[in-house]
Amino acid sequence: LFPVGTLYDPFIARGLDALNYACYQDSRFMVVGTPSGITLAAEGGAHQSIITPLIGIGQPGLTSFEPAYSDELAEVMRWGFDYMQLDEGGSVYLRLSTKPLTQLDRPMEAELINGIVSGAYWRRHPTAESNGAIVYMGAVAPEAEAAHAKLSEENGAPGLLAVTSPERLYSDWLLKGNDSYINKLLAELGPEAILVTVLDGHPATLSWLGGVRGHRNKPLGVYGFGQCGNLPILYAEHEIDAVSICRAYKNLNNHL
Repeated sequence: LFPVGTLYDPFIARGLDALNYACYQDSRFMVVGTPSGITLAAEGGAHQSIITPLIGIGQPGLTSFEPAYSDELAEVMRWGFDYMQLDEGGSVYLRLSTKPLTQLDRPMEAELINGIVSGAYWRRHPTAESNGAIVYMGAVAPEAEAAHAKLSEENGAPGLLAVTSPERLYSDWLLKGNDSYINKLLAELGPEAILVTVLDGHPATLSWLGGVRGHRNKPLGVYGFGQCGNLPILYAEHEIDAVSICRAYKNLNNHL
């Protein structure tokens, strides 16, 4: 039996003692927090999770993921069910969203699957003319894609990096350093390249990526509780919409 539990993502904190001691005792389960972030705008500020991605990174015995698309989720769950059965394995936390996204029509090739379960993959590889990359996670995928398309109309189209697990990336980087998976991904960018990281959660979740290879980074995310309201307006208020991503990228690039 594979124990899979679902709950509102902000209620991860409500059950944190139980979660911590379950991981301490090497219990094996998959917990699914959804909906999450300010994306569940219609339900008001009290139900909007902000720090749960940091819990996913910091909790020992728990591997966390935040995929954006259903094909990514399928591969993460497949990996998770195997991981739960390994002697050296553990439990799995999925931070998901009910935000409707147009799904991608793409073959699940071995390289893509490896990137998804390892924590990140290039949606759009940087080119020789690229002066940086947009790095996104989870429900803000359409906003990151729109910003990438807008910036690509100008000179030096940035790379577009999809993060599915900051926890997997961070743990691997701490262990392997220059031989880590994320270091190899970011090696496609030059030393003067810039990063703009964005998610519907606390920006510290991805801000550390600038330290992997010394890239300048502008982390975008949610610092405070959101309000109940129109989602595009809330995204703009917290500067995680496409316009804000473009502005952050241009501002950082202009200060090089």
